[in-house]
Amino acid sequence: MTDTTKPPDGPAAVDGGAREVARPFYLYAVLANSLFQRGVFVLFLHQRGFSAGQVALLQTLLYLVSGVAELPTGIIADRVGRRASIVIGQVLIAGCLLGQTASSDYGVFVALFIGQGVGMACVSGSDTALLYDLLVRRGATAGYVAVRSRFAVLGTVASGAAIVLGGQLQRGSWGIVYAGSAACLVLAVAVLVSRVPEIRGTDAVDEQGRGGEGPGDATAWRAVLRVATPSLVTLVVVSGLMHATLTPYFVFTQRTLSDQGAGAAAVGAVIAAGFFVGGLAPLLSDRVDRRFGYRAVVPVSLLALAGALGLSGLGLVWVTAAAFLLLTGVPEITAVIVDNVFNEAVPSRHRASLLSMIAFVESVLIGAGYLVLGVLMDGLGPGAGMAAYAAAPLLACLLWLPVLLRGARAATGTAAEPAGGTGG
Repeated sequence: MTDTTKPPDGPAAVDGGAREVARPFYLYAVLANSLFQRGVFVLFLHQRGFSAGQVALLQTLLYLVSGVAELPTGIIADRVGRRASIVIGQVLIAGCLLGQTASSDYGVFVALFIGQGVGMACVSGSDTALLYDLLVRRGATAGYVAVRSRFAVLGTVASGAAIVLGGQLQRGSWGIVYAGSAACLVLAVAVLVSRVPEIRGTDAVDEQGRGGEGPGDATAWRAVLRVATPSLVTLVVVSGLMHATLTPYFVFTQRTLSDQGAGAAAVGAVIAAGFFVGGLAPLLSDRVDRRFGYRAVVPVSLLALAGALGLSGLGLVWVTAAAFLLLTGVPEITAVIVDNVFNEAVPSRHRASLLSMIAFVESVLIGAGYLVLGVLMDGLGPGAGMAAYAAAPLLACLLWLPVLLRGARAATGTAAEPAGGTGG
């Protein structure tokens, strides 16, 4: 059988195949991220009579459930289908959003946020696995980083526009805001069902003709053992620490800026600007990946995060704001590149399951990161707490050092492992 991963007609065929696969995903990215309640949902919950502590508990529950559900939903995506998993997840989220407008009972909201977390887990890992495997079918995986970058940017721009529009729609009613979000999710599902073919793990499109799979080697756990090289395991942990630094840093910068004297309007402007910088930065991912490779980019991102956190400890609001705007885009570039490494490393048969396992690790580390940074900021003060948390990305740098050195030896011909880029 012909190996479907090899493009038959050169770079032009790869580009054409990638564009054809990507078009419906771009539309899906816009619709799935048009969530009008995202920027005002805290106000909605407060109007429902919930305290700040209750709101925080709902958010914690959302991410905790999403992380725990990653593993079973990833297996379901491989067994039933990646598109089916996305459809189930988005419809579940849409239903939970509509349910929130129909009740003011906190117990009901707990149940709805649990359902929303499960829906998020159904989508997580399945969307990128579906995209990557469709590119494999077209022999166009060389275009994945570029496609994934545009996918991320379109989602961010749509999300930002929806946040702005959501504030305007709220003047009408909360029902319009939440019903509009649910409608966009349903339309996103309609795009997938009508324009994107289904792929299941049993298709194993990137293993056809390779002869490396035995009929009994059919579990995700065996696949984990097969692909879990020291470098890949280290990358999972280091990537998790990067996200566990960036995500809490992005949120808690609001408090740091306020503590250093910035008014609410200025804080909002800085955070909004950082949101768009982080969203547009992935457009550079393909170029950066080709020029430097993931081994070199990962420590640069970690050092950028450590520098931004350390500068926040100086207590100067303009330094904190400048560091936030200049450095937050770097890890976003790296995230797309690392995502490509993970997709290349795992087999199609278990891709959604393995990506969900990786997402589970990241979710756990992000949750721990929120807790550690919150304790540091309460104990040392916002600026000093931020500076102390720079230890997290520096620790990740130390963990990555052996991989970086192996890559350097490979570049000089003393090791078999390739040194640059994400290719094999």
